[in-house]
Amino acid sequence: MDPAEAAVLRVEVLYCPAPGVADRVLLQLPQGSCLQDAVDASGLCLRHTLEASTLKVGIWGRVQPPQTLLRDQDRVELYRPLRVDPKEARRLRYKRAKQGRG
Repeated sequence: MDPAEAAVLRVEVLYCPAPGVADRVLLQLPQGSCLQDAVDASGLCLRHTLEASTLKVGIWGRVQPPQTLLRDQDRVELYRPLRVDPKEARRLRYKRAKQGRG
């Protein structure tokens, strides 16, 4: 491996603005870059008018603090806020299904 390649991290930054829709950015960042560096470099916050300071972010499905160091081939994910509490959504689905049977 070329020493110049070893000094570069290849990461993917992903945001899903709606179910079934994904906005993906592939980045090359210097070694020692953190989660916040990837979020800033991706431009996804600007593109989707997201407030970076209140956004939950993670790596491979696990929420992480913004200063978490990245590794090569990491997938950084920006999580949108929930519109409905999952427990409440489940109750509503059950109620609709029950009404449909009766």
